[in-house]
Amino acid sequence: MSKPTPISGFPEWTPGQRMIEQFVLGKIRDTFELYGFAPLETRAVEPLDQLLRKGETSKEVYVIRRLHADAEGAGGDDHLGLHFDLTVPFARYVLENAGKLAFPFRRYQIQKVWRGERPQEGRYREFVQADIDIVDRDTLAPHHEAEMPLVIGDALRALPIPPVTIQVNNRKIWEGFFRGVGVTDPEAALRTVDKLDKIGPAKVVELLAETAGASEAQAKACLALAEISAPDASFADAVRALGVTDPLLDEGVDELVRVVETAAGHSPGLCVADLRIARGLDYYTGTVYETQLRGYERFGSICSGGRYDNLATAGTTSYPGVGISIGVTRLLGLLFGAGELSVSRSVPTCVLVALADEEHRAASDTIAAALRRRGIATEVSPSAAKFGKQIRYAERRGIPYVWFPGADGVADEVKDIRSGEQVMADAQAWTPPAADLRPAVN
Repeated sequence: MSKPTPISGFPEWTPGQRMIEQFVLGKIRDTFELYGFAPLETRAVEPLDQLLRKGETSKEVYVIRRLHADAEGAGGDDHLGLHFDLTVPFARYVLENAGKLAFPFRRYQIQKVWRGERPQEGRYREFVQADIDIVDRDTLAPHHEAEMPLVIGDALRALPIPPVTIQVNNRKIWEGFFRGVGVTDPEAALRTVDKLDKIGPAKVVELLAETAGASEAQAKACLALAEISAPDASFADAVRALGVTDPLLDEGVDELVRVVETAAGHSPGLCVADLRIARGLDYYTGTVYETQLRGYERFGSICSGGRYDNLATAGTTSYPGVGISIGVTRLLGLLFGAGELSVSRSVPTCVLVALADEEHRAASDTIAAALRRRGIATEVSPSAAKFGKQIRYAERRGIPYVWFPGADGVADEVKDIRSGEQVMADAQAWTPPAADLRPAVN
């Protein structure tokens, strides 16, 4: 077999990196559950018509099909695609299970998703997202929109990563502003404004005219709104100073003030009102979020989401929600690339039980079993080499302790191979320092 060629965009972490990922996911999961979110996992595939009905996603969806067609006729696989986020499948799940759910329904979901975009640093085709959403029946109280940044702030603050800034805006501000200045195609205008950081102001003005029918004066007014940013509720005064009036604009400003003030009370400096944040997907209807990792701003958001009112509807009943998603693989990929995260050892093993000879393997296995029953990760030496070689084996793998079984009435001993200290020990009682029990992530 020839050497395999890597496939770009589908990361495969080393064991050490995978341990860091598991640590990060555990911390995120713990925070989500502290806020009362229950776990959920949905299937990997969704009908294509559901995946494509909202937003500019047709170029991103991976379609699945069977290698050999069903002889009895089409089985429907050609109409399925891998989910590109976790919000669309969650909305479908809510519709299918509404009769079993207690509303408002709070769930978290940590799964892989697939998106067919051009791989680059921090962007992948297969990646893990960690989502939270709150969904209610018919109406969803706006205070839930203010809660999202608090959860994410706590989750990310529990990790050994640089600080984050959550940029918040409200789609009602933009839609109301478009109505107030007379822009006739607000959806097209919003998608254009969302590209401001990528294409610059001059190109945005040009595209607003081409795609949304905006005049030069209207386009410049939109740019003036996009330039407003503040770490507190003072952004509201800057919006009103533009002289545009509309009830939906006022509603959006009031809702965003609540989000910013709630975040400031919980964690000063966590949130910034940044009115250029729009989010490209069409299903967002209220507050939207993007999160910058300080020092990595050039790579874009590592956590985003927003309020959606019309994604899940059944007849006259709607299920409005608000959610936010951490791009776990994106976050880790950036930090791994910069050498910012490390683990104290690349294996979970804390103790290697040495082996005098193969005839005594059963005795070493018994010691290992006793340590494992007490929660100490242990393995037995793979061979009965000289003890020096067994110690070097432990060193290469980062295992901190080597256990030497006693014989003929001689007590067992355990050696800290970092310091060289060696003491008598009993597998039923000995415990390593807490810092050595599990690999430490730094």
